[in-house]
Amino acid sequence: MTYIVIENCIKCKFMDCIEVCPVDCFYEGENFLVIHPDECIDCGVCVPECPAEAIVPDTDPGLEKWLEINTEYADIWPNITRKGIAPADGEEWDGKPDKLKYLSTKPGKGR
Repeated sequence: MTYIVIENCIKCKFMDCIEVCPVDCFYEGENFLVIHPDECIDCGVCVPECPAEAIVPDTDPGLEKWLEINTEYADIWPNITRKGIAPADGEEWDGKPDKLKYLSTKPGKGR
């Protein structure tokens, strides 16, 4: 098992989860974060830190697509180890359905 980031992070990207990760397995896209499944040690400390509740175990049913997205982008986006500034409208996006169409494939800045 590993933890992955799912759809509700898109356009929220609060980043509270990043600084608690003991192995720095988060990677940053323009409007989304991912966890590298091969680097995650399954400790779960990031889960309660996510205000958007967008971090879940990859063993939850129906998350194959999100495991693929986390795996793909963790290999090409920059590593992020420090919290940045969340989007100004992040709270407005929290909980909105069908956000996959807004997922930017552009990398973030990393920190």
